[in-house]
Amino acid sequence: MIRLLFAWLLTLFAFAMGTHTVNAATSCSPLLSQTFPRLQDEAPQSLCQYQGKVILVVNTASYCGFTSQYDGLEKVYAKYKDKGLVVLGFPSNDFGQQEPGSNKEIADFCKNTYDVKFPMFAKSAVSGSTPNPLFKVLIAKTGTTPKWNFYKYLIDRNGNVVDSFNSMTKPTSNSITNEIEKLLKEKV
Repeated sequence: MIRLLFAWLLTLFAFAMGTHTVNAATSCSPLLSQTFPRLQDEAPQSLCQYQGKVILVVNTASYCGFTSQYDGLEKVYAKYKDKGLVVLGFPSNDFGQQEPGSNKEIADFCKNTYDVKFPMFAKSAVSGSTPNPLFKVLIAKTGTTPKWNFYKYLIDRNGNVVDSFNSMTKPTSNSITNEIEKLLKEKV
């Protein structure tokens, strides 16, 4: 009884602090225990809501030679979302200043040009000396830093970083989709 009460109080504290979701039965993996503002309205979003899903994280830019990969990302998301995949987009102006717009401008571009439905987060740094906290962990876990826009990291259902893919690797490539399919078959 005391443990249950403690878990409940811990959950209330986590919500009040805006850190992450804690559940007495299932806790959030350390990698996902982070909150980022949603692109469209900057409302805080806990990544813990994606616990138990296969996650493809990608840094994006609206004015890049790889920007057409939004189409492939959306296709992969649509094909596998009901099986447990989520794509998470993180716009960044780190490479070639190819994401100069405001969050609203980026959101409008994504919706109007590619009809992006997968979750997108506010513009942030993904490389250099101050990458956002998620990319900081992804870089540490893989030993690879995004070299350009549309660099991709794949995370399994348990919140473990499984692989990374360079910008040249299309989201619909066999190397990515085969790995996604393999991970979707695994249980939490």
